[in-house]
Amino acid sequence: MAFRLKLVPDVTHYDFFRWQKLTFGISAVAMIASVIIIFLNGFNFGIDFKGGTTIRAESPTAFEVSDYRQALGGLNLGDVSITEVFDPSFGADRHVAMIRIGTSGETGSVTPEELNQVEAALKTVDPQVRFAAVESVGPKVSGELIKTALYAVGAATLGILFYVWLRFEWQFAVGGVFALVHDILLTAGIFSLFQIKFDLSTIAALLTILGYSINDTVVVFDRLRENLIKFKTMPLIDVMNLTVNETLSRTIMTAVATALALAALLALGGDVIRGFVFAMLWGVFVGCYSTIYVAKNIVLWLGVKRDWSKPEKTPAGEVSDLAGTPFQDRP
Repeated sequence: MAFRLKLVPDVTHYDFFRWQKLTFGISAVAMIASVIIIFLNGFNFGIDFKGGTTIRAESPTAFEVSDYRQALGGLNLGDVSITEVFDPSFGADRHVAMIRIGTSGETGSVTPEELNQVEAALKTVDPQVRFAAVESVGPKVSGELIKTALYAVGAATLGILFYVWLRFEWQFAVGGVFALVHDILLTAGIFSLFQIKFDLSTIAALLTILGYSINDTVVVFDRLRENLIKFKTMPLIDVMNLTVNETLSRTIMTAVATALALAALLALGGDVIRGFVFAMLWGVFVGCYSTIYVAKNIVLWLGVKRDWSKPEKTPAGEVSDLAGTPFQDRP
């Protein structure tokens, strides 16, 4: 017999609404705390949002990014990001690195003296390195990027709201979007609390979290709609419990598989993508939680229009044994 890993039994009867006030209260407190933390701490904006200088460094010999990073570590330049550029068109004697240096000055760029210090430091580890291009991003451009990022997240949320509203009912749309706001606020709050670098890759992670979370929520909503038709006289809270239990295996397996891949990237991916991966990993956790404990609570409290006057009928015309039976009493 083949071995098969099971994280969740095939049939479960967990009562997910037993502590619904507590779980929803925890979510509400976490959202409020996130807003307060963001207001007090702000974000540790990266170069994309606070301005800085981008240097394109080229060398005929291969180099190690860690050597470049170590050489610049003693210059006290602030936020420094170094990535190696790979391009099939590059020959064997062309190696390119993109060096991004943040600045807190009003000009939004490093001074000529600082550029000379950077070049001298790099030449200690790679004497043949040269600067092919130097570009600066000022605070005005960075402020526009922040507005654009906010517009992107807001537009994505509204688009999801409209889609869920068309596919289901307005109560489902409100529940789904509330869960998304929960996920975004908690992710932004954790970045503000620990002052993790917040840049355009973080915005990309937030948009990805929106897609992941709503996908999980829509799958459960779709099963809930089927069960609402199937069990017309069963109390709404029991139908929701049944639905979450039926989709629990899929929810857990998807979250675990995604988390394993992200954990590997977090440990081995390096500094460049660490912020993005951490945001995604945290988003998978809060997205799984909000699907089960946030979106369903909103739909339960808003209620769903149902026909309670007709009991569920079997093909033989008899009343179904499951119709109206409390969730915890069903086999």
